[in-house]
Amino acid sequence: MLKALKLTTATVVATLIGAGAAGAAEVTLKLGHLANEQNVWHKASLKFAEEAAKLSNGRIEVKVFPNEMLGKEMDLINGMQLGTVDMTITGESLQNWAPMSALLAIPYAYTSLEQMDKVASGEIGKKIEDEIVAKARIRPIAYFARGPRELTSNRPIKSPGDLNGLKMRVPNVPLFVSVWRALGAAPTPMAFSEVFTSLQNGTIDAQENPLALIKSANFNEVQKYVNLTDHVRSWIYLAIGERSFGKLSDADKKAVLEAGKRAQAYERGLFLEDEKQLEAELKAKGMTFVAVDTAAFASKAKDAVLAGVKPEVKDTVAKIFEMK
Repeated sequence: MLKALKLTTATVVATLIGAGAAGAAEVTLKLGHLANEQNVWHKASLKFAEEAAKLSNGRIEVKVFPNEMLGKEMDLINGMQLGTVDMTITGESLQNWAPMSALLAIPYAYTSLEQMDKVASGEIGKKIEDEIVAKARIRPIAYFARGPRELTSNRPIKSPGDLNGLKMRVPNVPLFVSVWRALGAAPTPMAFSEVFTSLQNGTIDAQENPLALIKSANFNEVQKYVNLTDHVRSWIYLAIGERSFGKLSDADKKAVLEAGKRAQAYERGLFLEDEKQLEAELKAKGMTFVAVDTAAFASKAKDAVLAGVKPEVKDTVAKIFEMK
């Protein structure tokens, strides 16, 4: 009975936020993602739904399911490959099928949003997308920028020398662990759900995440400084399964691809506005933002990054470092 109730609730929410005109659509696409309704990814998903309906003259209805309502990220990817889910928002998790997807989140590979855009929209980005289509059977149709990961702490960190064995939490990503160790910190992999308590009781002294997560996790209550390390800039794809895309008419394929472009431009505006707002809100909550010698961090991290990436992408990572 509980399972049936859950499905009913999901259907109601999707119907309320779907963009297509009820009863008029010839094609229904289910788009599931992990973000909540306030997140810019969700707002961009709704924009995509709106544009897909408009560009197809109502033939396409996109039903958007936030908050993992259709499943977690890996479940959605598997569902897209099987044809049970049509669309999701996903990124470096695709490296399980397409190794070049690891390039979406490499420490200090991208020193600015502009440089990241140059890679994501250029020759390297095209190769990443082609590999995802060929090996993961998923087609990226837009990419969204993600806020850079920043280091929070209870003492200011301006250069690698300031780390000096700093006990910090990192996600369970071997490359992140090896890079922070090379920088001089003492990184500890830990589940995100344990971070606040560990900071509170002194098990760790610092952690790193984008501003959006720093705010939503209330780290301002247990951390004084946001050190602007910008150590990972990354992007993520709005994507459709090849099975679902292949079923569309040529006209509807064109509409979906154009709707993706419009959603990407819309999301970028929201993203830039959101980043400014997040900084202001965290400052209002008492956090101090610290300018960091990012060039010194990047220089010291480079060898550890090249040593830690998989052989399939090492040459490309080296090429990206040379582009700066």
